[in-house]
Amino acid sequence: MNPWNHDVAKDEKDLVDVQVDGVWMQMPRGLNVVEVAHRAKKFIPHYCYHPKLSVVGNCRMCLFEMGAPKMGPDRKPVLGADGKPEIAWMPRPQIGCATNIAPGMGIRTDSPLVKDCRNGVMEFLLINHPLDCPICDQAGECKLQEYSVEYGTGASRFVENKVKKPKNVDLGKRIVLDDERCILCSRCIRFSSEVMKDDVLGFVNRGSHSTLTAYPGKSFDNAYSLNTADICPVGALTSKDFRFQMRVWFLKETKSLCTSCGTGCNITIGSREGKVHRLTPRENESVNSQWMCDFGRLNFHDLESKKRLDRPLLKAAGQQFPATWTDAIQRSADALKKVKPDEIAVVASGRLTNEELFVLKRLLGELGVTRVDTVMNPGQADNFLRSGDGNPNSRGTELLGLSSGGRKLSAWAGEIALGKIKALLVLGGEELVAAGIPAETLGKLEVLIFSGILSNATSQLAHVVLPGAAFAEKTGSMLNVHGRLQRMTRAIPAPGEAREDWMILRDMRMALTGGNSLHSVEDVWKSMSAEIAQLSGLNWARIGDLGIQIESVLHQGQVKAG
Repeated sequence: MNPWNHDVAKDEKDLVDVQVDGVWMQMPRGLNVVEVAHRAKKFIPHYCYHPKLSVVGNCRMCLFEMGAPKMGPDRKPVLGADGKPEIAWMPRPQIGCATNIAPGMGIRTDSPLVKDCRNGVMEFLLINHPLDCPICDQAGECKLQEYSVEYGTGASRFVENKVKKPKNVDLGKRIVLDDERCILCSRCIRFSSEVMKDDVLGFVNRGSHSTLTAYPGKSFDNAYSLNTADICPVGALTSKDFRFQMRVWFLKETKSLCTSCGTGCNITIGSREGKVHRLTPRENESVNSQWMCDFGRLNFHDLESKKRLDRPLLKAAGQQFPATWTDAIQRSADALKKVKPDEIAVVASGRLTNEELFVLKRLLGELGVTRVDTVMNPGQADNFLRSGDGNPNSRGTELLGLSSGGRKLSAWAGEIALGKIKALLVLGGEELVAAGIPAETLGKLEVLIFSGILSNATSQLAHVVLPGAAFAEKTGSMLNVHGRLQRMTRAIPAPGEAREDWMILRDMRMALTGGNSLHSVEDVWKSMSAEIAQLSGLNWARIGDLGIQIESVLHQGQVKAG
């Protein structure tokens, strides 16, 4: 996925002896000094260096003091009292990003020389930098702020006027550039050219007048452009969507998953007071590394859509009206009891979590309903992260035996017209009219029950509407297209009276069959792992923040930690 992986050693067992701040230790051969210091729990500040991009050595912030074994007249290392080589230190510091370790190397990360060098670099970087911190979106997570506190001088000796550069530059559809804040680290340029193969950004002019810009006639609009706002160490590149919306220190961060396609990118949800303000990628080398597409990043505004369903609805005399959950669940149960099990069809959505699908599977088993399928939502696949499967949990529906890939669903329109299907339960907010079942056909149903987050053509025809919870409002697990089981955590409460789908299905099951053994997501998971062979032996903690790979989900049923 990445052209460079400086943080990953070629062979973790091929170790060499190095001295870091006076302590000898073993580190994998080939790592650079920045990564070695990180593993040694020492910190070397840096701006231009990024483990997934090429090394350019622009910023000079990662300077360290380097030494090599002192050689005797016999050209053999001189050993000290501890039996380790004595180090001969070089008079000039070196940059850690471009220096790979060698046997016997000495590294000083906090010597007086190193500290003086860092102070000097910071002073140069701040010469023309504007005092935009009070209005900058990067404030609170800005490396320039952090390093100026740690390594800055506290006062400036610069008395000349600062160089003025373009501000509020419309660099692309989703991103804004403030050139005065740019420290010329070139991370954005390297990401575009090396990772995305989109040569659109570059530097022009020289010295203090150098600026970042797009090539003439081009716009920075690739499908992953907002990743540059993540890796920009200062506030030069900012997202138009998040710009001036919220201070980052007010945000509550919750680990979750992107549900915009079957890849299941790991994300962090930034929310405050029940509102999601942004999604950012969370590192997982087995799924999305450190990136995510712009579509998935911005696909959270439906949470506050005007079409959002936030209370149950019942239909009478052709009109829908608000109702209580008790009435809605009871109306649904009474209606389903009036038809035979072979006259009921269920749309089990690939947008539901495994826990919600399991409760549905148990309900259908107790009712004797066998006509169940999913809507296949194609995605816009690319050669990077986006999957051709628009459902985030299609593999979960297959694992639980609730999908035939849309083959059954394609025949339902005719079966409804013939009266073979009299009741239809639609989950996950699936739009059946768009899926090929005409509104006139759905109107012939005796019972149409809809659960989802947004009103659509199908929900408007429903006799009962049950408002569900969106991805940021629920806890559960999903199985991505590569067979990796991952978990998501609720970041905000659902609006109004909306509920998580497993709760809706649990209450419906209680009303229909009397089953009431599932009272929490943990209860659902325990029952599911006990019944589904492929999940046997797994628990919530073992899945972890990075998920767990399940090999050949539909065939072998073996579990591999990853």
